[in-house]
Amino acid sequence: AINPWHYLPDDFEIETAYTEYGREFDARAIDDLEEMLADCREEGHSPLICSAYRNHDFQVRLFENDVRKWMWKGYSEEEAREETARNVAIPGTSEHEAGLAVDIVYSEMQALDEYQADNETQQWLMEHCWEYGFILRYPEDKTEITGITYEPWHYRYVGKKAAAFIRDNNLCLEEYLDYMSFARHNG
Repeated sequence: AINPWHYLPDDFEIETAYTEYGREFDARAIDDLEEMLADCREEGHSPLICSAYRNHDFQVRLFENDVRKWMWKGYSEEEAREETARNVAIPGTSEHEAGLAVDIVYSEMQALDEYQADNETQQWLMEHCWEYGFILRYPEDKTEITGITYEPWHYRYVGKKAAAFIRDNNLCLEEYLDYMSFARHNG
């Protein structure tokens, strides 16, 4: 897992491919992403990728811009960094840097807030994403475990078998990885 406690290795490399609007995603998973979006549209919905792969420098800029925003509001630098880290991944801990995360919004409501969950496009994606190997990465009831606030737009590719297991057992990725580690060691 890539999360606030597990950074990407310094030598991490990825092969990306381009999808709609010039967005990049892990080349091994791009067909599943495109199939999910096509099927969603075929059902009458309107998904839009607003973010996918981000290189490290982009993530640094995103994080630092948010820190400055909080400091402008009167927060100390330390407070601003803490506040930013609740909603923007610390560089090196973003799944977007791994090329396996994609932010998908309803095209008619592109704000990245909890109301994103209230439209039929997002509800379809949440219900069906596992069929394509994706999970809703930061569910509302798992924020204490993931360390990230609820993001009803952030999908993470884990593969179809893992996604089905995660869905069937109501797990987040951290819980799934803990379970798999336990199962490996206790055979």
